[in-house]
Amino acid sequence: MSELITARLRRRVRTAGGEPLLTYYEPATGARVELSAVTLLNWVDKTSHLLDELDLSAGDVVGLALAEEAPGHWVTAVWELACWQVGLAVAVGRYDGVQLLVTGPDWAPFAGAAPEVLACSLHPLGLPLGSELPSSVLDYALEVRGQADSYSPTVQPAKALAWQDEERRLDQAALVAEPWPPPARRLLRPSEPWPTTHAAVVAPLLTGGSSVVVSGAVSDDELARIRRDERADG
Repeated sequence: MSELITARLRRRVRTAGGEPLLTYYEPATGARVELSAVTLLNWVDKTSHLLDELDLSAGDVVGLALAEEAPGHWVTAVWELACWQVGLAVAVGRYDGVQLLVTGPDWAPFAGAAPEVLACSLHPLGLPLGSELPSSVLDYALEVRGQADSYSPTVQPAKALAWQDEERRLDQAALVAEPWPPPARRLLRPSEPWPTTHAAVVAPLLTGGSSVVVSGAVSDDELARIRRDERADG
């Protein structure tokens, strides 16, 4: 059986752990965050421990409203990979019956919408929200920081549900089943949640490439500069 997606991340750590894997730009705020496979896996493992602490287990469904709000953000990638590592399904668009709902800083519309709600600040350095939250909403940055840095995953069934939205249902095997282009460092502009995840997170892990995600308003000149500085295609 082909390696599933989080096994690919761990192999990338072994083969090219220090090289850039995901670089995130937000020109409006001046943010630039570069994650190697080592750094990304550290966040994924800490988040996996948090999922265990919240008593989520294989087969549960996590509503990732964060993927609608910030589809190309590095924190979104962390949550997707952590869910897949633990064996959880990521749901985007409809959140009825989810065990956990993960949002960005605009958490208010989702308070009480699931047994557990976690809000992510999307701060470039992963800092807390910096505002008081109701007892029904947890601050991801505060909850994840004390978690262990390494995680011993269980191999997930290939047919376990991994992603669902209005258009598709993908199991773990489907994440790695498509043919992929040659490895490259590709510049991407975020679009809908799955196409962004597909191009920015999954493809680099399967091909040995990397992604440069540029989010928000940006001029053509600035985009050209980023492409040049990052030596990226696309």
